[in-house]
Amino acid sequence: MELFLAIVILACLHSFALPDGQGDALFALKNSLNASNDQLADWNQNQVSPCIWSKITCDEKGNVIMVSLSNMGFSGTLTPRLGVLKNVNTLSLQGNGITGKIPEAIGNLTSLTMLNLENNRLSGEIPASLGNLKKLQSLFLTQNNLTGTIPQSVSSLPNLMNLQLASNGLTGQVPEQLFQVPKYNFTGNRLNCGLNFSHHCESDSGGSPSKPKTGLVVGIAGGFLGILLLGGSVLLFWRRRHKGYRREIYVDVVGEVDRRIPFGQLRRFSWRELQLATDNFSEKNVLGQGGFGKVYKGVLNDGTKVAVKRLTDYESPGGDAAFQREVEMISVAVHRNLLRLIGFCTTPTERLLVYPYMQNLSVAYRLRELKPGESVLVWPTRKRVALGTACGLEYLHEHCNPKIIHRDVKAANVLLDEDFEAVVGDFGLAKLVDINKTNVTTQVRGTMGHIAPEYLSTGKSSEKTDVFGYGIMLLELVTGQRAIDFSRLEEEDDVLLLDHVKKLQREKRLDAIVDRNLNNNYDMDEVEMMMQVALLCTQPSPEERPAMSEVVRMLEGEGLAERWEEWQHVEVNRRQEYERLQRRFDWGEDSIFNQDAVELSGGR
Repeated sequence: MELFLAIVILACLHSFALPDGQGDALFALKNSLNASNDQLADWNQNQVSPCIWSKITCDEKGNVIMVSLSNMGFSGTLTPRLGVLKNVNTLSLQGNGITGKIPEAIGNLTSLTMLNLENNRLSGEIPASLGNLKKLQSLFLTQNNLTGTIPQSVSSLPNLMNLQLASNGLTGQVPEQLFQVPKYNFTGNRLNCGLNFSHHCESDSGGSPSKPKTGLVVGIAGGFLGILLLGGSVLLFWRRRHKGYRREIYVDVVGEVDRRIPFGQLRRFSWRELQLATDNFSEKNVLGQGGFGKVYKGVLNDGTKVAVKRLTDYESPGGDAAFQREVEMISVAVHRNLLRLIGFCTTPTERLLVYPYMQNLSVAYRLRELKPGESVLVWPTRKRVALGTACGLEYLHEHCNPKIIHRDVKAANVLLDEDFEAVVGDFGLAKLVDINKTNVTTQVRGTMGHIAPEYLSTGKSSEKTDVFGYGIMLLELVTGQRAIDFSRLEEEDDVLLLDHVKKLQREKRLDAIVDRNLNNNYDMDEVEMMMQVALLCTQPSPEERPAMSEVVRMLEGEGLAERWEEWQHVEVNRRQEYERLQRRFDWGEDSIFNQDAVELSGGR
């Protein structure tokens, strides 16, 4: 009798179990992601069905159809057991710190319509098995460390509408069919698209750039006629029904297939939350201070370490909506070399921004503020920092719409993640604190010694303002010194680092330029190359400075020699003209003070 009851109980439990071990697969995912006790606390392996677990959605048959685990601070890997979840149509794991490879088993999720793994630390190649996902409409792998080529199998996905592969380490040929996807982005890789190729690296907002011109003309004509006929009624409907539309003008959405809500990924923190996280903004938690306010180290309730920037110089307590719009614009800028914004907090008198905590702090700290026992930035790391910072600024200038000008590029604003990769912070803050001002030229933002001369004199900034600041940052990387240092006066040297370096460069004393902390562990040819790029970036005229995309290419060894030769010719002429004027000035002094007086006329 007892044996019979046991068999009946087991049969009943089996009838209620989730098909194909999906519950076990989800629990395996929780373990592989290194979820803490506070994360996914209600995921109980002993429960019969996971459909009541948080972040999980099931259909009426008890099949898991959606897993949403974005921005939760996971640091583990993706388990191959995910392949069991064959009914899942949406898998969202973006905005975490997930490492390792994308499992081939994800190709078993044949019901998948949206896969979002962007903004993690995934490595390895894109698995060819993704070509099995015939229902896939949206694939987001932006801002990871993926390498290799794009699998040919991905180009055969019949329903693909949105393909985002930007900011990885992908190389080689982009399958031709992928340029027909309505929305794609391959920027920030080493793929065959861009200036020297027939295809753009990023699709136009209206669809594929490769559509025939005839169709474009017909479309424009038809659209114009439609606007004439329907404009009045659409405008009236818009005013009545969509009062919040201004918030959406910054989002480029292709349709319902794009399930990302970029602004929804931002978390709105309460003042109390951040007050507790930073121990009431204790001075002992201050990580740094600049023109935009203080930055505090904080720990959230779930144990996540964050950096909280408390903005100062924010003048209008009534600008909450405008501030949120600007924050949302900045949050759209996603690149592996840009600091990701986690969330924000607004009160009638306070504006705060919340970022991930960078455990290796800033480049400035690593160059000049090391504590005993901490390691010096080695030369290969400095080279990586130079290139990574350039890539981040290139993205802000040339791939954001509208473009973002940093206005305070310096070593203190370039942070270092756990792998010592460069992460540009504080971008867009100058705009944030000035959004309520009506004058065309906002007040000068930046740090003395880093500010471009035209910005200082006119208050008008441009992307070339950032190029100048970047050049000074390169000098900081090479020399380890501050951009402005009055202690150099004691040795009768120039206060400004730029002038000091130019003098040593003219005297052919490059060895005196390099940071002594490197202990001669560097390549002099590479130092000379970086110095050349820095001097090209810090030319007095903004028109003569290279764009950041050119800087990236020069750091990679393309076009620097020609540009440097041209600069030397201009610099020699400029120097000769200066010396000629100086001689005339000296001669004029002699003619005035050292000649005898000549009586021009007698008394009258």
